[in-house]
Amino acid sequence: MGRAFEYRKAAKMKRWGTMSRVFPKLGKIITMAAKEGGLDPDMNPKLRTAILNAKAQNMPKDNIDAAIKRAAAKDAADIKEITYDVKAPYGVQMIVECATDNHTRTVANVKAILNRNNAEMLTSGSLNFMFTKKAVFVFDKTDDMDLEELELDLIDYGLEEIEEDVEPQENGEDKDIVRIFGEFTSFGELTKALEDKGIEVKKATIEYIANTPVELNDEQLEEIEALIDKLEEDEDVQTVYTNIN
Repeated sequence: MGRAFEYRKAAKMKRWGTMSRVFPKLGKIITMAAKEGGLDPDMNPKLRTAILNAKAQNMPKDNIDAAIKRAAAKDAADIKEITYDVKAPYGVQMIVECATDNHTRTVANVKAILNRNNAEMLTSGSLNFMFTKKAVFVFDKTDDMDLEELELDLIDYGLEEIEEDVEPQENGEDKDIVRIFGEFTSFGELTKALEDKGIEVKKATIEYIANTPVELNDEQLEEIEALIDKLEEDEDVQTVYTNIN
């Protein structure tokens, strides 16, 4: 998997100690999806996906239900998605995805973090040609799963790439997983195709994939990881995508 993988694995293990900050972020996405498309997950694919991702992070059912109910409240906050393009040291580029009810607060907080870590915010859209939006799904690899057959079955639904990987667990072991990529416009079709096959998806997202990844040494990786940590500590920041290989 390489040095970069091992570093990110160690960083992920470290961040499990701060999972308390993850649930409010997941709750925002659930509330936003419910407000946009209705409170019934069966009739709202976006909400169904948000709940799936929350369960994958072990978010309690009571928290999920509370997030859905907030969408129905008359005084529910108007949460919007917004992204920021970022230039960091060592040729690293970032897309910072946020969910906020106060754009002024969020942009000020993000800029402050960047300024303290030798990074800067770029004009919106500056990195459009450096990243490609993809539909990404992750699920456990079972002993009887034939990946070649699965690839052939899913090509007609927008599948572009399928790969095996491992996912670090809290007990320090690795679990075999499958990750598939498709055009972001095929997200709905791929979701339904996987559901029809009875595959239990652990993660289903639209992600920004770097077109030209960069390699960093250990010291550089540590510095960039520290910046990512600072960004992810902000309550409005949902995800940080980078061009690190």
